[in-house]
Amino acid sequence: MDGTLTAPAVVGLLCRTSDLSPDGARGARALAEALGARLGVEPRIVGHPGEADGLRDYEDDLRDARGCLLEAGGQVGDALDAGEVPVLVAGHCPVCLATLPAVLERHPDARVLWLDAHADFNTPETTPSRFLGGMCLAGACGLWDSGFEGDVQPERVVLAGVRDLDEGEQRLVAGTGARVVGVSTATAARAVAALEGAPVFIHLDLDVLDNAIVPAEFPAKGGLSLAALADVLAGVGAASEILGIEITCFPAPDAVADGEGLAATISDAVAGLLEKGTNAS
Repeated sequence: MDGTLTAPAVVGLLCRTSDLSPDGARGARALAEALGARLGVEPRIVGHPGEADGLRDYEDDLRDARGCLLEAGGQVGDALDAGEVPVLVAGHCPVCLATLPAVLERHPDARVLWLDAHADFNTPETTPSRFLGGMCLAGACGLWDSGFEGDVQPERVVLAGVRDLDEGEQRLVAGTGARVVGVSTATAARAVAALEGAPVFIHLDLDVLDNAIVPAEFPAKGGLSLAALADVLAGVGAASEILGIEITCFPAPDAVADGEGLAATISDAVAGLLEKGTNAS
């Protein structure tokens, strides 16, 4: 790799998917602007925050967020078609219902690195909460009918940093061939090995970090440190072509200590990932 940064397309998606509060849209805008500044591009801010007033049934969110989800998939697909690297920042994880199929349609050999405290692998039959954000990866993998093209083969998914799974999720993950890499000193090396050098699209839910760093709506003990996350991204970037990245659950800047500093640190890690992983050797 020659170290030249392939043109990134930074998008801040403000519309609501399964957001529990308005903080998701505020955080998405703030992080998209920080990433744009770090990467030297003007971020595209898309959509308007919708009403976010707590937990809703997944069927209601699917209906109301359909336009937002289609926008997410369109932004990622358009960037890939233009030879750019999509960097999508959104409030919540259900964007993957449209983005992951868009990536795999164009790159059937790709793998997905799912960095998240949660697997989001429930279905309507297993979910204890009926929360769309806890079902979206399973939907993208076609384990239930979300109304989108859910055709991502689970064996192409590596879940890293996952540490909070419902009982039904555990059975589904174990039975599909998706690989799980827990939180340990070997997380980076194990994630790189599981990806086997394939082109990668990364989903980064920032609750994969320790909750003392990023307050989470659904806390899970024992997350990654910022240094450990940077090691994972650097290792994957050195070993694989990076097709793009989507980042969710960045808190509103005034909801976390030194929000601007946190945005800058995450932006540095993403920039390092892209600089290493978006060029052919």
